[in-house]
Amino acid sequence: MLPPKAQITTRRQQRLPAHRTEGEGFSIPQFDLTPRDVDGFLGELQAFHDQFRECFARSEPREHFCNYMVGQCSVLERKSIEPMALHVDGGNIRGMQRCMSDDVWDEDTMRETYHGLVADEMGDPQGVLMVDESGFVKKGMESVGVARQYCGTLGKVEKSQVGVFAAYASRHGYALVDKRLFIPEQWFSDAYAERRHKCKVPDEVAFHTKPQLAAAMVRAIRSEGRLPFKYLVADCLYGNSPDFLDAVDACVGVTSLVAVPAETRCWLQRPLTRRKPLRTKERYAPNACDPRRRRRRSRWRPWRRASHPRAGIAGWSRKAPKARSRMSLPANG
Repeated sequence: MLPPKAQITTRRQQRLPAHRTEGEGFSIPQFDLTPRDVDGFLGELQAFHDQFRECFARSEPREHFCNYMVGQCSVLERKSIEPMALHVDGGNIRGMQRCMSDDVWDEDTMRETYHGLVADEMGDPQGVLMVDESGFVKKGMESVGVARQYCGTLGKVEKSQVGVFAAYASRHGYALVDKRLFIPEQWFSDAYAERRHKCKVPDEVAFHTKPQLAAAMVRAIRSEGRLPFKYLVADCLYGNSPDFLDAVDACVGVTSLVAVPAETRCWLQRPLTRRKPLRTKERYAPNACDPRRRRRRSRWRPWRRASHPRAGIAGWSRKAPKARSRMSLPANG
């Protein structure tokens, strides 16, 4: 028996954890969980999944998707399809594989529904939108976007996948609200054409930098208007991108706290500027007879109405310059 939807959409009682620093004005929630805290978690997870019922065309992929969520929350060390399907009650390996690879769900509706749940649970006009990337170590080469690249979780270059994420935080809690997979530029070369086809990368997908992916998320969240936020924060990777800064500037009324590289040059004070006077014909009238100005003016030819010699089409043409006569040199001897 699933809990009623009303229990999911209503705001929970605010937790009041201990302050990490005395005198701090804002409490940071701590995840000191006990077995009692997760009693009935499976029922709440099923009720949460039920909010997205309309995003699936059939019941079979909806059930496989729920089993996939249960497997991701399990204690399994290796959370691939086969171990999760064997671990979950009623799991089917082929069915879950087909759901993840072939079945289609309405991702836009799913994202909007999820943003509505986050807004109901922890929305606040003083909320904060955070943008950052994270890496996931990969041993194989079959997943899309895998390459030797900087992995933030390890702090070094390693074979991994990298994603750009947007998170929302308020005094009521915090949650991830959007994501974009970063595909390295080498994946769009001819050498990776077979791998793109095997991973079913759509042909219209093009290379985008991490700041460009973050800018697209910020624009989408702002235009959707479901998550209220007053502040936007990001590190210097995004503060050094004009594309991302343009997306931030488009969020009218939002205070952005975006870091910039330490070597960025800027004015400590607004520099003094002086407006130059406009140049007029009268100002340069005394130099009108300058031979250099005459030569510059002679390059321009007036336009005249003309007709096409073959088709008889009327048009415009420029007068040909007059041929200059040359003095013939006397013959030698």
